[in-house]
Amino acid sequence: MAIRRLPPLRAIEAFVRIVRLGSARAAADELGLSPSALSRRVSALEEFIGKRLFTRQHQAMKLTDDGHAFYNAVGPRFDELAAAVEGQVEDSRVLRLHLGMLPLFGSQRLFPRLPELRKQYPRLHIDFDTSPHLETRVGDTLDAAIVLTKQPDASFHAVQLDQNKVYAITSKALAEEIGSIPDAEALSHQTFLIHTELPDSFVAWKQALGMPDLEPAAIDHYDSGQLILEAAANGLGVAIMHSDHFVRAHDSRLAQLYDVEVESPYSYWFICRPHALDMRSVRIFHDWLVKAGL
Repeated sequence: MAIRRLPPLRAIEAFVRIVRLGSARAAADELGLSPSALSRRVSALEEFIGKRLFTRQHQAMKLTDDGHAFYNAVGPRFDELAAAVEGQVEDSRVLRLHLGMLPLFGSQRLFPRLPELRKQYPRLHIDFDTSPHLETRVGDTLDAAIVLTKQPDASFHAVQLDQNKVYAITSKALAEEIGSIPDAEALSHQTFLIHTELPDSFVAWKQALGMPDLEPAAIDHYDSGQLILEAAANGLGVAIMHSDHFVRAHDSRLAQLYDVEVESPYSYWFICRPHALDMRSVRIFHDWLVKAGL
């Protein structure tokens, strides 16, 4: 049986990278090619299939209708081929994921479920990074990250993981002292504990109480969700956190101050660069995270 001729895989890879990254320059950088070398690969592919895949204007490349059709037909199969080849190479090789994450998400939501992931994919191992400024390092020192933000930059592939309420959380003793009815005078004598990742949550909470101009005695800032919850449990102030943080803490020392419904401006998001989904480790974790509904 005769084997059908195929275009060079490198040409198809160049085409797929340009489409997914949205930029010929970014694709060239990703592949370690000069812009002219990348252009030659695309031209060779167009010549092979006899169709114009891109229009070229002022160094910009825009998909034609034929280009869209070709990508829809070839893109998924290119991923299947890459996965099949990888599956035949060193089956015992460790798959390594460099993941940025806030510690509280890890301890409350991810780690209790990680045994499931390890059982399904024993070759996948994760290096965790809890340093600040995660978004700026995704695509550089990090393959992906789970961040707490309003809306990730549009250049990321992003999946929203939750939608939360803002809670005022404190010790049961302090909650009893402050009282169950919102009172500006009582609140003005309190210290509020604000997470550096959630500055606008306090604004939203005050507005929901009808006290947008509330000025507390002090505001203490924390960069650790675990520490802020511990401080609240010990009566050091009123922590402005998420309802999810409160519920998952399972800490009998904590109490919610007031029964007020406040939509949080922030959500947890999984983010990575679009091309990172071509990496087996990133794809496995991404698909598992979405399916697990963490």
